[in-house]
Amino acid sequence: MKLAEVTNVDFSLRHFLLPLMRGARARGHEVVGLCAEGPLLDLPREEGFRVIPVPMARSLNPLAQARCLRALHRIFREERFDLVHAHMPISGLLARTAAKAAGVPRIAYTCHGFLFNQPGPAWRRGLSLALERAAGRITDTFLTVSEEEAGDARRLGIHPGAVPVLNGRDPALFRPDPAARAALRAEFGVGEADCVILAVSRLVRHKGYPELLEAMKAVPGAHLWVVGERLATDHGDDLEPHFARAEAVLGPRLRRLGYRHDVARVMAAADAFALPSHFEGLPMSIIEAMLCGLPVVATDIRGSREMVAEGETGFLVPPATVAPLAAALTRLAGDAALRARMGAAGRARAVERFDEAKVVGRTLDLLGL
Repeated sequence: MKLAEVTNVDFSLRHFLLPLMRGARARGHEVVGLCAEGPLLDLPREEGFRVIPVPMARSLNPLAQARCLRALHRIFREERFDLVHAHMPISGLLARTAAKAAGVPRIAYTCHGFLFNQPGPAWRRGLSLALERAAGRITDTFLTVSEEEAGDARRLGIHPGAVPVLNGRDPALFRPDPAARAALRAEFGVGEADCVILAVSRLVRHKGYPELLEAMKAVPGAHLWVVGERLATDHGDDLEPHFARAEAVLGPRLRRLGYRHDVARVMAAADAFALPSHFEGLPMSIIEAMLCGLPVVATDIRGSREMVAEGETGFLVPPATVAPLAAALTRLAGDAALRARMGAAGRARAVERFDEAKVVGRTLDLLGL
């Protein structure tokens, strides 16, 4: 079978779709990736995958979306795929529409989060819901990474057969690693007794960085490492003023590490993980942190609350608030035994629920591959 995996940007293809592409190829299928051109496509191409650049735009600009729709339609007609599997809200809508118009025999979609569940004006949420319902009618297989959003899809009339498949990471890659821990902490000048809190995500407002940076001012002695960067296509407020204010208070306890290819090693060197997002699908970074044996402080929102067992593998706090976040981080920073207990429970839970091989296998089965 000839399969197209379609997403918006190179970051998504590399970090979310590549394991699925590998799995489909291992089952004997021809797999082609489609997304906007970008430097992170180097790895899939090195592995022999063909990736077709598409003029994706992460916006509601109708002219930009029309250009993308035409490009997708042309590609689908030329390539004659047996299955188009789309991802992400806007790219997923365009890919499914173009696939239907091009006569692709089977159309699938994996929802990584609904736009109507995100904060925003009522008109945008209403438009998102209407478009999701329309696209659902031309979707043969409808998957979600979140159990809650599978329920939303069925309850709101988007697709009656929506099935949650979750997300996954490799427990052999993301794991406790004493050697990496010792090496990185020595490199960064952090003692074994110091508590390192780690955040890994794109540097955008809805990941909760203003709250996290403010909360860290009330966590005495703890260090904060931040891994990630702002993508060129990201929207919203510039976070630099927030980081500048935090650096003035935290000094060397705040370390910005930028984009890294060795996230598993960095996680193994940390003591706790924080992701105070305002909305999520089912965040990969929490899975990675749990597999590395880190207790997690996250917000009580869709996705995150399916992963973190309150009081067992970490803590859930209200979104867009500082005091509860600071209290949870302070509790973990001051209790190494609690961190160890929660971290071990988190790894066990992640191995059971979020093992990449299990997730990929289940997804391929549902896609009929």
